[in-house]
Amino acid sequence: MPAPATPTPGLSVFFPAYNDSGTIASLVIRALHVAATLTSDYEVIVVNDGSQDGTGEILDELTRVYPDHFRVVHHVVNRGYGGALRSGFAAATKDLVFYTDGDAQYDPGELTDLWAAMRPDVDWVNGWKISRSDPLHRIVIGRVYHHTVKLLFGLKVRDVDCDFRLMRRRMFEAVRLEKNSGVICLEMMKKFKDAGFRVAEVPVHHYHRAHGKSQFFNFPRIARTGIDVLKLWWLLVVRREHLSATGRAAAERTRS
Repeated sequence: MPAPATPTPGLSVFFPAYNDSGTIASLVIRALHVAATLTSDYEVIVVNDGSQDGTGEILDELTRVYPDHFRVVHHVVNRGYGGALRSGFAAATKDLVFYTDGDAQYDPGELTDLWAAMRPDVDWVNGWKISRSDPLHRIVIGRVYHHTVKLLFGLKVRDVDCDFRLMRRRMFEAVRLEKNSGVICLEMMKKFKDAGFRVAEVPVHHYHRAHGKSQFFNFPRIARTGIDVLKLWWLLVVRREHLSATGRAAAERTRS
């Protein structure tokens, strides 16, 4: 008698969005079509992080057009990239959670490659950029950041700066994210590593920004990010308080 087929897991797709009116509609429609090819149990979510352009109105219209599988989380004020990601993870209800940015520098269609790499022995799949399609100064700053934080935090992933990730939602029972700034991605990867979660890596394309401009690449913001990274290094590498919290969460899962 053949073994019963393993049910296809559910999928939550979400985009953090801030002033992304030029790209967000096409991303949502693309994500809805791609998700439907992977599983019948899916949802697409956008976290509108206090946008001041027409992003909110566009998203409200999309909820009327796609009422069954799409919804929006509106932030009245901007909470920062980390705050938007935390809202997205909290809103996701399916077994697997995927996110990428709302500026369309990644193609949601390549989620299919991450989905294929999510084997039973893998907890999360991290994309890595085949080639970065940015101005030279951004590429240089990105490479310096990449090598610096890999050294400081002992990370082994190929690309620490690729916001194209598929994760098992149960991971967040052991890992609690706290940052509201862009260093939340660094916090996430370090905590995943220290919790013993297993990663697979998949190459993805990175495209030129077609609309809007980066919220990160200005000197005051880069300086604040540097300070945030050093504070995070002190908390996660020197003090390592998150490790005791992870151990408690694992023990609670074992008892339940």
